[in-house]
Amino acid sequence: MIKHKYVIAAVDDDPRLLESLEELLESAGYAVRSFSSAAALTQVGLSGLDLLITDVGMPGLNGFELRDFVNQERPDLPVFLITGRHEIAEQIRARAVESFFCKPFDGQALLAAIARALPQQHVEGEHDH
Repeated sequence: MIKHKYVIAAVDDDPRLLESLEELLESAGYAVRSFSSAAALTQVGLSGLDLLITDVGMPGLNGFELRDFVNQERPDLPVFLITGRHEIAEQIRARAVESFFCKPFDGQALLAAIARALPQQHVEGEHDH
């Protein structure tokens, strides 16, 4: 049983991806806050968040810029990047960045990486594989 529900922010300009991310994360017991742009998230602020998942390619502030903003404001906040651009994915994978996923991503792999990134408190069962 998870006593403290971790709060994950999801940022993507594709509403279908946001919806599927919400369903995946909520089914795993996380609370989700969805944003259709990086600017929408920065207006609300980063307090109360335990992890951020952001698309790389978005109009306005992109995922890399959002990650840099988060690293300045909340260096302790894990940031996961998602992209549909496979050439970017190959460059980043070459650097062995575990918190990077290519669309379409494997939901179970994403959940496993999230579980590794968050402190393990009061979690039992599902995350043992």
